[in-house]
Amino acid sequence: MRNLNHVHLNGLRALESAGRLGSLQAAADEIGVSPGAVSQQIIRAEARLGRPVFERTPRGLKPTEFGARFLERLTAGFRALDEAVATSRRHADDILTISVAPVLASKWLVPRLGAWSRLNPGIQLRLDASVALVDLDTSDIDIAIRVGDGDWPGVRKEFLLEQEIFPVCAPDMAARLGRPEDLYGVPVVRDANSNLSWDAWLQPFGLSADRLKPGNSFTDAALALDAAIAGQGVMLAWQTLAEYALSVGTLVAPFPQRARTGLSYWLVTSANRPEDRRIRGFKAWMKDEIAETARKFGREIFPKTFAE
Repeated sequence: MRNLNHVHLNGLRALESAGRLGSLQAAADEIGVSPGAVSQQIIRAEARLGRPVFERTPRGLKPTEFGARFLERLTAGFRALDEAVATSRRHADDILTISVAPVLASKWLVPRLGAWSRLNPGIQLRLDASVALVDLDTSDIDIAIRVGDGDWPGVRKEFLLEQEIFPVCAPDMAARLGRPEDLYGVPVVRDANSNLSWDAWLQPFGLSADRLKPGNSFTDAALALDAAIAGQGVMLAWQTLAEYALSVGTLVAPFPQRARTGLSYWLVTSANRPEDRRIRGFKAWMKDEIAETARKFGREIFPKTFAE
């Protein structure tokens, strides 16, 4: 591997990142340096290689004929290096790493982990509370629990539960809600970062979200739920968010109908890494727990055409 002595590894990394991502800024963000530093690394690397890898155009960097072939092999090499480094970070057989959205973790998963631990005393769980997409082939994440339409190429995915939305509020406020139209007369607590629409639930009744009263707004769904529990207003919730509060009576669902969102919960794992006993066991347990949540909610939902 004496050829590697001719070009600094940082220069090769700058070339590969810029070629794969298509811009100096994107490469700089990935590597954690400035675009100017990436540019200088590329210039020095090209000088050591003795051939240009990129053409400089008004639209940015464009690989030369040599550069396209070179970058393809360089990317393959860095992927192999990335996988080698990842193996040093992966946990022992008695630790299982789960990537899960913070709200799903705090409001649904974490309260159930005691039961998991009693059934699997030899396995420790590590939760990565994040919605960031990860490369399951190279990261230390064993399983990701995600909400979406399931259109994620290159992974192994298993359906868990269709997401459904419905109003929830404190018991005292529910006493004021005899009909769906009564929602116009109470404050609405909102999750400011949610893209779920009240209209999906209101329209089958001939109602509109435009007439709802504004209430407090939060940038976290768990905080919005806490506000609803505190009696600050009605919130548009979903099964895994509100299940515990409904089960203990701090929240009620004043109306039985639920609307589909078009999203679902999925178990996602690498399509290229084998699933060992830890992964298979956790997936089976998750399916049982989700099935129990679905059973508690029954099936009183609007026809699909109403939510589309």
